[in-house]
Amino acid sequence: MRPVRFVALGDSLTEGVGDLTEDGPRGWAALLAPSLGAGTEFTNLAVSGAQTRDVLERQTPAALALRPDLVAVVVGVNDTLRHTFDIHAVAARLDQVYAACAREGATLLTACLPDPGAMLGLPRALAAPLARRQRAVNAVVHALSERYGALHLDASDGGWIADRALWSADRLHPGERGHRRLAARFHTLLTAAGHATGRPPSLEPESPAPTRAASLLWLATAGTAWVARRCRDLLPQLLRLALEELRHSARGTGADLDVAASAAVAAALAALPERRPAGAPAPTALPSRAVLPGSGPLDLEVGVS
Repeated sequence: MRPVRFVALGDSLTEGVGDLTEDGPRGWAALLAPSLGAGTEFTNLAVSGAQTRDVLERQTPAALALRPDLVAVVVGVNDTLRHTFDIHAVAARLDQVYAACAREGATLLTACLPDPGAMLGLPRALAAPLARRQRAVNAVVHALSERYGALHLDASDGGWIADRALWSADRLHPGERGHRRLAARFHTLLTAAGHATGRPPSLEPESPAPTRAASLLWLATAGTAWVARRCRDLLPQLLRLALEELRHSARGTGADLDVAASAAVAAALAALPERRPAGAPAPTALPSRAVLPGSGPLDLEVGVS
């Protein structure tokens, strides 16, 4: 039996930012790979800053050329941090990525993620629009993961978010402890599905947590540059969204924004075409009711067909 071929796609989280070794970033996927079984062949194609478009157009073709058995697709946060955010486009791209992997017989590994506004501790008026975007992405990822039979990890909430010991200086990426926690949670999923035969990744870090001085240094250097880039791209739109948030809050109509976001997710999922290889069974239908976290349930009157 040939070794398992594991390919990881995504952005800085999967690239390993926050878990720096002498050889560069490592991350949860690299920590997970040895626990899949002896001789696992691991390739990490994730790139910092990648959006769903990058995963679809660049990373997926490279991944499929490797004929993988297992493909991790964890992406979407960077889409929410751009002024071009469009949940319809995100859903369409992820659907194409998942479908392409499924057609090749690869097992999909996916995850829902925390919203960046909460992680950064932004004021509510600024954080709420980002949270709504991330909840929309998570709803799409959850629905499509179910549709394509992916092994799906909900990492969008829970105690690990509040535990600062698990996070790096930038407050957006896990530190080594956090990456190990993610790897162990994915290993649990894979073991239950019969895809992992090795011991679970260790939760004990090999390196000390970043000091306060290191955190301040990051904020003064790389952190400042990151904020400057986002200010040029996202901030003007985010300020407009924050004003809209404040107006709705003053009127007591804030729930209308959640309803609109839920409707956008439903429309994006309903617009997806059926994707089925010849002779293969139909993918799982999307649920008739979907809940966008933080809002009420929404009937999806039009299914994917």
